[in-house]
Amino acid sequence: MPELPEVETVKKGIEKFIGNAEILDVIVNTYQLRTPIDDNFKNLICSARISHYRRKGKYLIIDLSNNYSLICHLGMSGHIKTLLKKPQNIEKHDHILIQTTNGWLVFNDPRRFGYISAVLTSKLDELPFLTKLGIDPFDKNFCGNVLYKKLQHRKTAIKPALLNQSIISGIGNIYASEILFAAGIHPLRPSCNLTVSECRKLAKNIRLILQQAIDNGGSTLHNYQQPDGSLGYFQNFHCVYNKTGQHCPKCSCKNKINGGIRKIVQDGRSTFFCPVKQK
Repeated sequence: MPELPEVETVKKGIEKFIGNAEILDVIVNTYQLRTPIDDNFKNLICSARISHYRRKGKYLIIDLSNNYSLICHLGMSGHIKTLLKKPQNIEKHDHILIQTTNGWLVFNDPRRFGYISAVLTSKLDELPFLTKLGIDPFDKNFCGNVLYKKLQHRKTAIKPALLNQSIISGIGNIYASEILFAAGIHPLRPSCNLTVSECRKLAKNIRLILQQAIDNGGSTLHNYQQPDGSLGYFQNFHCVYNKTGQHCPKCSCKNKINGGIRKIVQDGRSTFFCPVKQK
């Protein structure tokens, strides 16, 4: 599933390519996504001009001049393509095509778990899935002290806590493992046992790892690609994710003695960590 760095990369790619273009036409090939596309979707956004791009957690929001906003979630396998011209051959999972004065946006989603809708901008804050989101890692108020307050009464392990979008928004399974490795914190540690100092170190590495991923265009492991079709590169810098049994970088662990990087399952999700570095 695309996480915060991938969504931020998609946002920047679309903004650079489409800019403040006017929406000329909308073609809906598939109405049945995770949430069905509104029959009035085309009428709500056509003839409007794009005024602003933003991201909230893993949601991409494009504000329009007619007081509506496009809100999109890429689900498990969705991606958005930018094209200069209408594609001659529509791909099987090209569910929505949006023509603008600067080119085309194509929403493709093989598994149909994605979400796209047009909502009054003034009503965005009333959407349940947005109101439940926790603080964004790049919010100016996010820091170790804030993180400590959010975690000090939670007995759940720290790895699932990082995936809890009501605590911090945008972190997914890949980056949770990488963040905890960078911070030297064991994924099974109860959240409430982390000290203020550890929370400060964790908050610092949350921003650091996510920013490094953004700078490298995100991580391409399965379906994810940038709007121009290029792949992300941050998977080349993963330290622990999907590296079971390997020696982790900048660590004294030894494969033959300690077994190298280990994999466990927490709440149905794979977790990768170093038993030597992470305490």
